[in-house]
Amino acid sequence: MTHHDHSLEPARFLTENLDILPKGRTLDVAMGRGRNAVYLAKMGFEVEGIDISPEAVHAALERARSVGVSLNARIADLENDYLIERGAYHLILCFNYLQRSLIPQIKEGLRVGGMVVYETFIVDQARFGKPTNPDYLLKHNELLEMFRDFRCLRYREGLAEKERAVASIIAEKQ
Repeated sequence: MTHHDHSLEPARFLTENLDILPKGRTLDVAMGRGRNAVYLAKMGFEVEGIDISPEAVHAALERARSVGVSLNARIADLENDYLIERGAYHLILCFNYLQRSLIPQIKEGLRVGGMVVYETFIVDQARFGKPTNPDYLLKHNELLEMFRDFRCLRYREGLAEKERAVASIIAEKQ
């Protein structure tokens, strides 16, 4: 793989807002191959990652090792056998994954003053291809509504790049 492989780059919404995020115990939900988890570990965060794919988790651990950072990663099915530890995290992030039933757990998993960084696809994405299933697409303003009880620090919705329609939020638990 070349170093220009887009899938290895951390999310722009994350890197652009790094300065407002609380350093400390961090959970990357559905972390995939760890592009964001490894980036945050490099930046001094204490990162745990979780994903259903053993292949992705091994790739993330391998990547963390290759850049010399520590990453605590585990394989688990978020829809079935996993509960986010309550009041445990300073930061919880989730990119390109939508499981509405997980939102209350994300909120409870954060300490007061902790933050969520969430970005995933909105209904407009269906025009461009996957995902098209409404279960995996946010309605307009839905992400904002989900975190209405948090203090919203950053929010955007629409085309993040060509053919990528997303909603992105950073919000702080009060």
